[in-house]
Amino acid sequence: MLRVDPDSAEPPFAQLRTQLTEQITAGTLQAGDRLPTVRRLAGDLGIAPNTVARAYRELEGDGLIVGRGRAGTFVTGPGGGQEPSAADRAAAAQAALEYAKAVRSLRISTGEALVLVREALRA
Repeated sequence: MLRVDPDSAEPPFAQLRTQLTEQITAGTLQAGDRLPTVRRLAGDLGIAPNTVARAYRELEGDGLIVGRGRAGTFVTGPGGGQEPSAADRAAAAQAALEYAKAVRSLRISTGEALVLVREALRA
């Protein structure tokens, strides 16, 4: 649920952007989820459509959502919906290997290591 606090020092578009970012990174909103239209969300929150449009533009710039014209606006997820390059995959694989070695040396169980990774990815 999204809310805008009119008494907050933070502008409404920034409040909306922050809340949607948190919901996307926490997994409450997932890749492929459709967001409300600008007009509908503005009406629901009692704010100007331009305020919602600005928040959506900034989220799109962050790679968290994508506008598909008349089809609507959709969540792409924390990764921006783009496939990583081969070099990025190789770097991630190397980092995973180093992490696995570190947790083994610390005698952390596989289950606990995975919990730690999930928490880090949500942060």
